[in-house]
Amino acid sequence: MANVDGSWNTVTKSPMGDQQAVLTVQSNGDSFTGNFSGGLGTADITDGKASGDTLSWTLDISVPMPMTLTCEATVDGDTLNGTVTAGVFGSFPITGTRA
Repeated sequence: MANVDGSWNTVTKSPMGDQQAVLTVQSNGDSFTGNFSGGLGTADITDGKASGDTLSWTLDISVPMPMTLTCEATVDGDTLNGTVTAGVFGSFPITGTRA
């Protein structure tokens, strides 16, 4: 299993422009906890799962509107690449580097 723990400086390419946030991961076997903190506030990770080098999680956000984001990313060394799905708004790429 990849080393996924720590802080990741991420950028999500959203319809509102590039959204920078720090993803904090603390894994425990095949699950993980942490949070996602950026310009739109901080959200705790829920339902965090780690499978090999792939992370999946959900975030309940309130800004710009209340919704649940579904996220999945693959860790490759010190980089992370994946998608953030925002319901009817579709999916957006997320990239990151280990802080």
